[in-house]
Amino acid sequence: MQKIVFLTGAGISAESGLGTFRGGNGLWDNYRIEDVCTVDAWHRNPTLVNAFYNERRKQLPTVEPNEAHRLVAELEKDYEVVVVTQNVDDLHERAGSSRIIHLHGELLRVCSSFKKEDQSQWQTLDYDHLELPVGATAPDGSLLRPYIVFFGEDVPRMEEAIILAEQADIFVIVGTSLNVYPAAGLVRFVPKGTPIFVIDPEADTMTAVKDAILLKETATKGMKKLVKLLKI
Repeated sequence: MQKIVFLTGAGISAESGLGTFRGGNGLWDNYRIEDVCTVDAWHRNPTLVNAFYNERRKQLPTVEPNEAHRLVAELEKDYEVVVVTQNVDDLHERAGSSRIIHLHGELLRVCSSFKKEDQSQWQTLDYDHLELPVGATAPDGSLLRPYIVFFGEDVPRMEEAIILAEQADIFVIVGTSLNVYPAAGLVRFVPKGTPIFVIDPEADTMTAVKDAILLKETATKGMKKLVKLLKI
C-alpha cells in the first residue's frame, strides 16, 4: 500500500471557520504574537498566555471538520495516510484521520512548565472542561501550560516527521504558505521523483517546492481534484 504524507496548515482549517495565523480575525487581532506565543511571554505573564489559549479552545466546539479534512481521512481506505500538521486544533482527529503528528502542539493538551515533553505530566482537556484555571499545577509542582510549541522552542516531533517525509510515495501540501520553519523544510526530505502536490490558492508562489503539481484551489476544492487525480 502506498504511503501518502500530508503536510497541512491553517488553510485547511480556515474553511471550518478557524482564523489563520496571519489572517485578520477577532481573536488574533486582540493580541500581539510576542505577548502570547513566545517563551518570554509565558515567563513574563503566564496568566495572559493562558487566557489567550483558553479563548482559542472555546472556538473548537463552534466549528466542524470540513470536506477537505474528511477527504484526507477517507484516503485511508486505499492508502497508508499520515498527516503531519502545523495546526493545533483537533479537526483532523474529528474527521477520522487515524495517524496525526502535531508539529506545533495541541490545544487540548496541557503540560508541565518544567518539562514540556514529560508525558507523565500531560493532561488532556475535553469539551466540558476547556479552560485551564489560573494557577493550575502539574504533578511536578510547576504551572500547567499550554502544550504549544512557542516561538523560541524546539519542535520535538520534527525528526519523526522527517523520517515520514523520506518514506513518502506521495507528498501533499495543503493550506500552508511554507513560511514557518522548520516545518517548511520537510519537503526537502521527500525522495527525488516522488510526486508532490501543492494545494493552495497561491500555490505558484511557493518557490521552495520544485517540480510540484500545483492545484491553485482552496483546501476542499483542491482535495477533490487530488482524489480524482489519484484515481487516474
